[in-house]
Amino acid sequence: MTTQKFMGANNLVNRLAAQVGSRETAIGLLRKRGHMKKGSEKLTAAGQARDNMTAKERAIDRATKSSSNPAKAYTYNPKTNRATLRARTK
Repeated sequence: MTTQKFMGANNLVNRLAAQVGSRETAIGLLRKRGHMKKGSEKLTAAGQARDNMTAKERAIDRATKSSSNPAKAYTYNPKTNRATLRARTK
């Protein structure tokens, strides 16, 4: 998988470009989300915060924002780039 090359921090643009197919599309998406300044390729403060995260950290962050569970309650699957709730053990 192409995006497996860009799993670490400071790879936000490269990873998104690999996922959507082109750098221009990735830049457009980042600008639309407010992560990149309009008319340049500089990241905003929010974009820089996302860029400093690894793919795992971004997936877990997305999952925690849509639920009330803490980050430690999730496990990350790099093949699907998804964070899922860990199974509860008794």
